[in-house]
Amino acid sequence: MAVNKPIPTVLLTYIDGLKTHDIPKIAGTMGAELKFISATRILDKEPALKMLTALYAGFPDWNYKYREIEDRGQGNYAIKWDQGGTHTGTWAMPGMEPIAPTGKTVRIPEHYFYYRVTDDKLTIIFPEPLVGGAPRGILEQIGVELPPL
Repeated sequence: MAVNKPIPTVLLTYIDGLKTHDIPKIAGTMGAELKFISATRILDKEPALKMLTALYAGFPDWNYKYREIEDRGQGNYAIKWDQGGTHTGTWAMPGMEPIAPTGKTVRIPEHYFYYRVTDDKLTIIFPEPLVGGAPRGILEQIGVELPPL
C-alpha cells in the first residue's frame, strides 16, 4: 500500500507567497542556486523575483488556482496552475519597455509547473512550455505586437 508523504512546507509556503504576492516570502523558499527554466531562457533567483515583482505591479489582481500538488518522487512536484489577472498597472518586465495599463483581462491556459525541492528549498521551477503561456501569452492578450517565433 502506497503511503502519501506530506507536501514539503517550503512548497506550501511558496504557493502562499504567490497567492498573496509576498515577494520576501517567495524569496525565502528559493535556494541560492534556483533556476527558473522557461521556454526561452533560464533565470536565476534574483531575475525570477524581479519577473514576479513586475507581474504583480502590472496585474495587481493576478491570481492562482490549482487542484492538487502531485508528488513525482525524488523531491519533484507538479502543480497544474490556472492563473490570470487584469492589466491595470504598468508592466515593466526586466529587459522590456514598460507597458502602460490596457485594462485587459488575461487568462493563461492551464498548465503544469514542475518544482524540485532540495534541502528544504526550491532549486528548480520549470513551467511546461505551451502556446499562450507567459510571458508571450500575456503580451498577446494585452495586444502587444510581438516578433514571430
